[in-house]
Amino acid sequence: MKFGTKVIHAGVHADEATGAIMTPIYQTSTYVQEGIGKHKGYQYSRTSNPTRNALENNIAALENGRFGACFGSGLAAIDCLIKMLEPGDEVISTNDLYGGTYRIFNSIFAKYGIQFHFVGMDDVSKIESHINERTKLIWVETPTNPMMNVIDIAAIAKMIEGKQIMLGVDNTFATPYLQRPLDLGADIVMHSATKYLGGHSDVVMGVLVTADKTIADEMYRIQNSSGAICGPQDAFLVLRGIKTLHLRMQRHCENGRKIAEFLSAHPKVDKVYWPGLPEHPNHEVAKRQMDDFGGMISFSLKGNQLSDAMKVVEKLNVFSLAESLGGVESLAGHPATMTHAAIPKAEREKIGVVDSLIRLSVGIEDAEDLIADLNQTLS
Repeated sequence: MKFGTKVIHAGVHADEATGAIMTPIYQTSTYVQEGIGKHKGYQYSRTSNPTRNALENNIAALENGRFGACFGSGLAAIDCLIKMLEPGDEVISTNDLYGGTYRIFNSIFAKYGIQFHFVGMDDVSKIESHINERTKLIWVETPTNPMMNVIDIAAIAKMIEGKQIMLGVDNTFATPYLQRPLDLGADIVMHSATKYLGGHSDVVMGVLVTADKTIADEMYRIQNSSGAICGPQDAFLVLRGIKTLHLRMQRHCENGRKIAEFLSAHPKVDKVYWPGLPEHPNHEVAKRQMDDFGGMISFSLKGNQLSDAMKVVEKLNVFSLAESLGGVESLAGHPATMTHAAIPKAEREKIGVVDSLIRLSVGIEDAEDLIADLNQTLS
């Protein structure tokens, strides 16, 4: 089944009771049982809910996995993954990652005896010196947030082949439309479904997907035990959003290319970070593991002044100054004071998150209007 057909049909079936083509919102906490131990597959909605199950099956199919689990947020999904580890275990993570992920690693799980190493993975050989017998997880964002670094998933998978190390990939920026990490050797994939999967800035949700039964059993045990699930209304909204994922992502990519090229030629722009540009340091890796290059772009201004960046984002008209990304509308953010404020300034600047850096989530509006908006504020 091709991707455009999967987004509409995978894991979704007409309602048996009514024939409804859309999965109903099963807004229920519990289910009547015919007798002790006799039920229709559902007992309590923390453990399992038909609306959530349809979404979990749908996303698993899009990632070419077998098992999906939905959570109340992307961070709740990451929380589940790290709870698969034990005190004394070590995690190697990319050093350029979402500030919320950095925060949960350092301020929550580090105090329970899990050690985190933050490594630049643009060159995967940098990882090898950190691998030891206590390494249990390598955590990858690609493209990274917000520097748009591209990390070679297949190369890391080959590096740890035969070792008892999980490879986890945050696939939020790329989505399964552009990149399928399980096919490249990853063990588990995470999405903030709040972003491109939902696509309409109206829901908060996280997802884990794996093809490994052993990992899945632990994933479902923690999901049920910790209870950080999403509700059926949110599951319905994301299931609806996914039906147009392929169409939206195509437009995000088209607009992203036009805006990246515009910014690259603008005299007030210092650097542009977008994997589709030939000068991107890992452009060749991106061409190999991605089907296109997405709608996320970061750029810095000449002079690197915080005041200049603030003026640019505050004078935008079509772009909105806001947290988050991946919706149909275009958003602009300032990582140093918004999404990555949890990371100390010195650490931010080491990875390129300077005061003038601006991150764009390019929406699906007319590209000409978006370029005109950027041009007027830069001018």
